[in-house]
Amino acid sequence: MNADDADVDFKVPRAAAVLRHSVTDSIRNAILVGRFQPGERLPERELCEMTGVSRTLVREALRQLETERLIKVIPHRGPIVETVTPEQADGIYRVREELEGLASQLFAERANEKHLVALRKSYQALKESHTQKDALLQLKAKNHFYQCLLDGAGNEALTNSLRLLNSQIMLLRSMSMGAPGRANKSLAELGDLLKALEAKDAKAARKAGIKHVRNASLVAIKLLRQSQEEEDRKQA
Repeated sequence: MNADDADVDFKVPRAAAVLRHSVTDSIRNAILVGRFQPGERLPERELCEMTGVSRTLVREALRQLETERLIKVIPHRGPIVETVTPEQADGIYRVREELEGLASQLFAERANEKHLVALRKSYQALKESHTQKDALLQLKAKNHFYQCLLDGAGNEALTNSLRLLNSQIMLLRSMSMGAPGRANKSLAELGDLLKALEAKDAKAARKAGIKHVRNASLVAIKLLRQSQEEEDRKQA
């Protein structure tokens, strides 16, 4: 467990209409900020205490997270956090390069002033989030930036395609953002992307979008390979 995340409160609000979604979000967030590590078991009792809800709601949330491939259920062992191999991560990042590069290009071509204002505000919020030691706040700010980018791109098929990979993307994003020095480089890359989008330079925007994803992939895949090597040494 990350020391910086020790005080994060994963209790969920009791509004009945959104309770199941809130429980799912809470457990998902706990995984994304490192409360539960890849390969670690997710005991129902602990999840009930963490979220403050019943086993029934926790089980419903786990089923949803299983469909998102964020967890998997192993017979006689129960749910565990899914692991991502370097090879799987490489595949996800290659798809992201194409989709987010296209999203950046389409934003430059189609976005109106309202979309640009929203993207500027989301970038400023992202910068501000990095002044605080709150991994969840940073992750939410990064996700909001990308949502604004997709809104301005105006392509439903593109948005839906990325949504299918969203949980795995967020898991890898959380990993790369936590690497030393990556946060500042990421902000600089997104700043370059924002400049290209403001100039409505579709070619430069696509290039900047791809560059950002590619640099993130180098960091995340390196960390995954190091983790895999450490695990192999332990089992040798």
